[in-house]
Amino acid sequence: MTPKERAEKSAAAMWSTDRASQHIGMQIVAVDEGQATLTMTVKPEHCNGHGICHGGLTFTLADSAFAFACNSRNQATVAQHNNISYIAPGREGDVLTAVAREVSLTGRSGIYDVTVCNQNGQVIAEFRGASRAIKGNLFEE
Repeated sequence: MTPKERAEKSAAAMWSTDRASQHIGMQIVAVDEGQATLTMTVKPEHCNGHGICHGGLTFTLADSAFAFACNSRNQATVAQHNNISYIAPGREGDVLTAVAREVSLTGRSGIYDVTVCNQNGQVIAEFRGASRAIKGNLFEE
């Protein structure tokens, strides 16, 4: 199995039970080893009292892209900690794209950066996540 095939199979296994990402309206665009791209259209119910995309939903999109990237090797992996910097607001109707890429993977610990942009390429947020591999796999190899 190639690394890309493993990443795609890992993503399919995770997606099948990821009700949160599905419920919010995310879609997986692409996955590869250490990488993932997800999108989400900002719906009216995603907007806060300021009329902009709730930061928690922007964070959730970035966190999901991070999760698919760090689980791409079929090794169960969870977040250890992460942070986000909001650069610009997402607005109702925007299509947000989160692109996650692996920065470092040493032993059981990884670092991933995720950039969230709108459909015009404007950066909405920058996210950094630290991962930790745990026991188990996403599918049988």
